[in-house]
Amino acid sequence: MRAGNDSVDRRKTARDILIGLLVVGSVWGFLEVVLGGAMKAGSIPYKGDVLTGLGMLLMGIAVAMYRKPVMLIAIAAVAVGVRQLSVPILHLSTFCKANSSIAVLLGGAALAGASALAGRRLERGTRSRVITGFSAGLAAGVSFFFIGMRVAPCRYLLSFNRPGGLVAFLKAEGLIWAALCALLFPVGYRVGVSLRDSVFDLRAARPDFYYAASLTLVLCCWAVSAIAIARGL
Repeated sequence: MRAGNDSVDRRKTARDILIGLLVVGSVWGFLEVVLGGAMKAGSIPYKGDVLTGLGMLLMGIAVAMYRKPVMLIAIAAVAVGVRQLSVPILHLSTFCKANSSIAVLLGGAALAGASALAGRRLERGTRSRVITGFSAGLAAGVSFFFIGMRVAPCRYLLSFNRPGGLVAFLKAEGLIWAALCALLFPVGYRVGVSLRDSVFDLRAARPDFYYAASLTLVLCCWAVSAIAIARGL
């Protein structure tokens, strides 16, 4: 009987993680498309830095709530999926959004690794969260420099293709990413801790409402993002 209950618990956990990564990834993708598009249209600087920081905040919420760092890679993949809606909607090449997609994936992978290394230290205080966010942001920046330079070398990246280019890129972008991640990952983690009990209490008390609301949010993020892309954001 106990084994049967354990099996049900595992299925529920897997379902909750799936719902969680869909919600967080979809919200992140929505911000990438809508907020990022609005910032670009308004010529607001530091668009990539702001979006990177917000992604870290959202992933901080997910880590605190679910305690499964590996899910951050899937969250980043969902966010990239939202960004890549431009391919079927505008009939663009997948490489059109390659750099931003690479940055999102590297951010998720870097934070997944840093959070896994930190382990339970994340639960003990802000210092470990700051270090985790900073190291993930820096690792993502360094990785993006080398990978982006080869996969999708845009004019901006190519401007750093010279001796000492990595150092120049880190001064211009990477250290800003790391600083924002060091600031916003702990904020997200704290929000996740605050939300964890109430969210899972709602799931236990009103599961139908919980899952319906979660899936509705996911669909709204994708639908609004698709409309925004179709209208030129």
